[in-house]
Amino acid sequence: MRFFSDNAASVHPSVLAAMAACNSVDTAYDGDALSKSLDGVMSDLFETEVTALWVTTGTAANSLALASLCPPYGSILCHRDAHIQNDECGAPEFYTHGAKLALIEGDGAKITSEALADKLTATPGGVHWAQPHALSITNATEYGRVYTPAEVGALGEVAKAHGLGFHMDGARFANALVTLGCAPADVTWRAGVDVLSFGFTKNGGLSTECLVYFDREKAKGVAERRKRAGHLLSKGRYLAAQVIALLQDDVWLTNARAANEGAKKLGAACGHRLFQPVEANEVFARMTPDDAAKLRAQGFDFYDWADGEVRFVVSWDQPAAEIDAFAAAIAVL
Repeated sequence: MRFFSDNAASVHPSVLAAMAACNSVDTAYDGDALSKSLDGVMSDLFETEVTALWVTTGTAANSLALASLCPPYGSILCHRDAHIQNDECGAPEFYTHGAKLALIEGDGAKITSEALADKLTATPGGVHWAQPHALSITNATEYGRVYTPAEVGALGEVAKAHGLGFHMDGARFANALVTLGCAPADVTWRAGVDVLSFGFTKNGGLSTECLVYFDREKAKGVAERRKRAGHLLSKGRYLAAQVIALLQDDVWLTNARAANEGAKKLGAACGHRLFQPVEANEVFARMTPDDAAKLRAQGFDFYDWADGEVRFVVSWDQPAAEIDAFAAAIAVL
């Protein structure tokens, strides 16, 4: 019974059906009808004209986005626990050809507008220091916390006042949006975000993410960057089909809602063990090695986060019986 990562979840049936439906000869790369339709599909979803490109992985999506916002001699402001800092093997630095990640503290892996302003004020000017060119946040964060539209908007105001490009890592964007209950536009471009790495793989996709540029000027050259990075697949229609299938009939939201509700059950079972509020589909709890061993002995798989801390992730397809059994096992520790 795996609560280790939503990366290991199954592929949604609608995705498999959509891929089968496009399994015929078509134009190669991104010249097919499905790939060409992504701009329109995402423009409708976000209520504004956007440029949208499929990408195979979240790491590539984040890194390509940041490379379009920051030159090699600049810096990217992000949280100390950000995925781009801790979990992407230097890919953002590689894709930007050397840009520096400048780290900011904050509870729950969230950056406040005050902390961002302080960081900018404390950064010396001049040629000897990498000057800030971009801000990157994650929604939901690496601790499963969710930025509200107001919080993103406050960051957006600071970013724009200092001429920063604004990137959102949305590997679990669907989970954040279900919690917020707002329009996708409200927590992205209306709040100042320039580009979103829109995650689908964790939420029912096979191998696809989508870069969504709300500032279309900043998208210039990103198609060439994608090709140069080796992420322009010959049969891109299969990636576009996944994105479109998950957006149709709000499958992406239904999947995220199921995962979030399961996480809430586990969070309630953890009680005083919780050290972060459950706001998406991840649960962070304090647990002794003995208690963790007892759970694993019953067949539950999860991630050791730090000393005395564990992480449970509920996937979109997690059987209800497994969630209930895990909650019961946690509650009696």
